[in-house]
Amino acid sequence: MKQKKKIIIGVGGSSGSIYTSILLDKLSQRDDVDVAVVMSDNARINWQIELPDTDPESFPFSYYKKNDFMSPIASGSSQYSSMVICPCSMGLLGRIAAGFSQDLMTRAADVMLKERRQLILIPRETPYNLIHLRNMTTLTEAGAIICPATPSFYSKPTSITEVCTTVVDRVIDLMGLPQESYRWGD
Repeated sequence: MKQKKKIIIGVGGSSGSIYTSILLDKLSQRDDVDVAVVMSDNARINWQIELPDTDPESFPFSYYKKNDFMSPIASGSSQYSSMVICPCSMGLLGRIAAGFSQDLMTRAADVMLKERRQLILIPRETPYNLIHLRNMTTLTEAGAIICPATPSFYSKPTSITEVCTTVVDRVIDLMGLPQESYRWGD
């Protein structure tokens, strides 16, 4: 039996709950992943504003409280292979870049970096200032992947969900998970 890929989904407090909802939905349809989720307080507020008819904890995953440092995602020994923070506010990105592990999400991100495992950050902010760019550079140099929530349009999406899915499909590709999605030139 093939072992499931262990993935952490961090949900930061910036706008963009739709990206997370699509990502969690796509991951919930797979049998090759084991997913742990941690959300910030602001993520819960934004989710309620942006997706009031859905419950972020309705997906079949393990959910951890933001200050649960006894959870498995707080330690490299749990061997999660990827962490995606979607969306990732610039404040959260800055705390990770500074190594400031104040809660479970920043601790889990720090673990991914120290263990040289995959950390994918999905900033949903515009425009960027120089501090944002320097923090993104610091994280890239530390091994993280910065994948802004910048959709593509060559697949000719016809709805907001399809537009957002172009970003989510890129994230799934970055995690190395096989999927059927639009490919340039196909």
